[in-house]
Amino acid sequence: MTDKQKGFFFAITGPVLWGFSGSIAQYLFTQESIPTEWIVGIRLIFAGLMLVIWCAFVDSKELFAILKKPRYIIQLLAFGLLGMLPAQYTYFMAIKYGNAPTATVLQFLGPLFIILYLSFRKLQLPRRIDMISIVLAILGTFLLVTHGHINQLMLSPAAILWGVGAGLSQASYTLLPRELLKRFDARIVTGWSMLLGGIVFAPFAHLNQVPQLSGIAWISIIFIITGGTMFSYLFYLQSLNYLTPSTTGMLSAFEPLTATILAVTVLNTKVSGAELAGALLILGITFLQALPPNLFNLKRYQKTHSSDN
Repeated sequence: MTDKQKGFFFAITGPVLWGFSGSIAQYLFTQESIPTEWIVGIRLIFAGLMLVIWCAFVDSKELFAILKKPRYIIQLLAFGLLGMLPAQYTYFMAIKYGNAPTATVLQFLGPLFIILYLSFRKLQLPRRIDMISIVLAILGTFLLVTHGHINQLMLSPAAILWGVGAGLSQASYTLLPRELLKRFDARIVTGWSMLLGGIVFAPFAHLNQVPQLSGIAWISIIFIITGGTMFSYLFYLQSLNYLTPSTTGMLSAFEPLTATILAVTVLNTKVSGAELAGALLILGITFLQALPPNLFNLKRYQKTHSSDN
């Protein structure tokens, strides 16, 4: 297997596992009636603990170096409480009140909020490609929540709010740890942020009140913690050793694809043509943001491209 093939394998397997995790969460909410807070708390604490233990064997010195400076600790807490925890909680709440495919697609609104934030921060209008992304996001969200019917919402207001919240949280999840990721391994930053976020959230998750679970439910929860969190993230990071971030970003579209296929075939979730069209428009944002910045300036792009050759 070539390096490129390895990269594609890891970059596709990670999102596929995430997609499985979302559909399994939908099953747990609809069939097992498990509290959302309990699953989020369990997932954060145990997945974070497993990543920390993993890093202890790989690079124990750097694992604790991040805790030696108050500045890094504050940034880690900020990421854990304002990035990691909201991203997990809003996503699962969007699944609870809606379904896995819709929640997963609305999560991909994250780049839209990043565009708006950076434009506001720099006090400048978005680039042309960003304006196109904004239009795609608005049209895609409209189709997703109305199925094309102007006077009717096909999703509950709670599902819409939590889904948009998942997109907003995904933006904070991306922006908050940038300085930490320049200094420390991403696995260390993610492991500690999960663990710290889970510990702070534990009193609200009522982890001591274990619900009555079937054997299938326990297996599902174990998969969400391991395959759907730890290994999916490790696979994604491993793919970056072989592929560019833009390529892995585009391949992340396998997450909503997997969630949709499982929801339709296994959970009997109905998906309309308008929903699929809306999902494609929103996912198109990821592909647009991966394009060369000067592509829409045709003369400049052709000049740059010819000079590269």
